[in-house]
Amino acid sequence: MANRQIIERFVRAMSEDDFDTQDSLIHDDYVLDYPQSGERIRGRANRRAVLEHYPGRAESGIRPSVDRIIGMDDKFVREAYPAWNVIHLVGSGDDYQLTGTIAYADGTTWHFVALLTLRAGKIWREVDYFAETFEAPAWRSPYVDGA
Repeated sequence: MANRQIIERFVRAMSEDDFDTQDSLIHDDYVLDYPQSGERIRGRANRRAVLEHYPGRAESGIRPSVDRIIGMDDKFVREAYPAWNVIHLVGSGDDYQLTGTIAYADGTTWHFVALLTLRAGKIWREVDYFAETFEAPAWRSPYVDGA
């Protein structure tokens, strides 16, 4: 399986809540970093435990939504919360980037970037960044589109 197919299969397994498939696509030396909180999650078992113990998971799941993934700005919407919208997947070789949004039940929307590195056909390193949506400052309005 090509590396892009591995990433696509991984995201689909997330959308299906298929932890066994996710685990099969993760390298033995997997590490997930959350730079904003300073957390490092090592290994399949710890990653899976974080996902399985996510607050509210039992009620609505935490699955990203995926119908298809292409390198364009397609959006994938799901009604359970948090609802992940996978907007863009790009990469080649061993390095890939996923971007999108996460809508929470409290009405907030966050943006995410996931940087994925593969080794030996498995997801080896992952770095995830999250940022809450914010109001654009008025002073920039003459220079930008939108807001």
